[in-house]
Amino acid sequence: MNTSIWMALALVLVLEGLGPMFMPRVWRRMLQSMTQLPDRLLHRFGGGLVVAGVVIYCMLSLHGNV
Repeated sequence: MNTSIWMALALVLVLEGLGPMFMPRVWRRMLQSMTQLPDRLLHRFGGGLVVAGVVIYCMLSLHGNV
């Protein structure tokens, strides 16, 4: 795999870890409230994140060397 992808994955892990590290109670409440959401809404939210990630990746890979 490309080194940039591994670096991006590392950055995602760092960002994902900040919530439970600095605000564990808030993070836990957020997760508990997300379990109450309907599956369809979570499906759309996840799909939106995937699309946003692909768009950002494509934009950076096409125009990142300018």
